[in-house]
Amino acid sequence: MHEPVPSVTLGGRPFGRERFFAICGPCVIETPELTLAIAERLAAISAELELPLIFKASYDKANRTSVQSFRGPGLEPGLEVLARVKAASGLPVISDIHHPEQAATAAQVLDVLQIPAFLCRQTDLLVAAGRTGRPVNVKKGQFMAPHDIGPILDKIRSTGNQAVWLTERGSTFGYNNLVVDMRSIGVMQGFGVPVVFDATHSVQLPGGLGAASGGERRFAPALARAAVAAGADAVFLEVHPDPDRALCDGPNTLPLDQAAGLLKQLKDIHALVRSA
Repeated sequence: MHEPVPSVTLGGRPFGRERFFAICGPCVIETPELTLAIAERLAAISAELELPLIFKASYDKANRTSVQSFRGPGLEPGLEVLARVKAASGLPVISDIHHPEQAATAAQVLDVLQIPAFLCRQTDLLVAAGRTGRPVNVKKGQFMAPHDIGPILDKIRSTGNQAVWLTERGSTFGYNNLVVDMRSIGVMQGFGVPVVFDATHSVQLPGGLGAASGGERRFAPALARAAVAAGADAVFLEVHPDPDRALCDGPNTLPLDQAAGLLKQLKDIHALVRSA
């Protein structure tokens, strides 16, 4: 067991193991207007539930199945949108980085840098993210065992940055399918870091639609509840006003109008588990 990592303060609120928090937003920045509208709704939910929340949207989805798939506006235009989100909603923001040279630029806007699951072992990327001094959220690769995550943490911590979170998002289970081993939450918490459960990507069916990934969004709320009951410190949800028309990850994205009710349940479950 490792010593717990202290909470970090973002937007005046603590984010860490002491208090349940959420990471929510659309998979990708589709338009500035839609992104801002989703952020404003999530900010209202955050205030209503007294729940620390980080807004998530990708400026570039570099690992889409098809070369013809929508990827987002790109680094600089996307960061401009996320800066507007911060100013308008008051929420801290997180997005994926894919190349070491993106880290310093992204850190000028992002409150948390996220490492995509497929890139979670990339040494140069992890070190560059750590050197920014921003908290780093690493998504555990679908191909990795939770007890093998230590060297990833060592790479970031070698920069002196101790603010690292890990995200469970399911493990490859045969072809076009993922499965979640809830034991991984406790295993990764043993490294002293907050563990986030990514409920929507855990129900993804990678490449399941041929030129795109499929998903089974109806199972996401149940897995989220199970993960928080198993001790998860936070939950990651992709939400969209109309998931069936979303330009990325629609099949595993939850309707925005379901977010408040589910987050209220998860906050209550977290409080119950921690009071036992």
